[in-house]
Amino acid sequence: MDRTIIEQYASGSDELIRGIAGLTREELNSHPVPNTWSIQQIVMHLLDADLIASDRMKRIIAEDNPLLIGYNETKFAERLHYDKADAMAAAQLFASNRNMTAALLRHLREEDFLRTGVHNEAGKMTLVQLVKGYHDHLHHHMKFLREKRRMLGKAMD
Repeated sequence: MDRTIIEQYASGSDELIRGIAGLTREELNSHPVPNTWSIQQIVMHLLDADLIASDRMKRIIAEDNPLLIGYNETKFAERLHYDKADAMAAAQLFASNRNMTAALLRHLREEDFLRTGVHNEAGKMTLVQLVKGYHDHLHHHMKFLREKRRMLGKAMD
């Protein structure tokens, strides 16, 4: 396994902090693209997803072939009051969680990354697939966050 994926995963830890810097609550909760998530919803989704990802990774490391349960991201966004949350606190928790998870991953042996879990919707998954997948997940959503900032006249550097 190419261990650079761990550092790529870790390098995204402060992207949300940078992504929301200088935005007001109104801007965070605005919908510059109708019928899509606000920046606030993206931040909260990424936090929830990363917390779930860390749990999944830890269970794959610690348990033999654990069951990994999916969740409905739309229901989370609808029912967990994302619009009322403190976006900066969420971004900071995202950074802390990702850094702690990366620190754990750095201690693992190569064979640990081949350990598996079974996702109830996606099937068998290795630890390395999860690390790569959540690295990609952040960058996927950051494209949308950057575009929404641009539309608000607050493009990122």
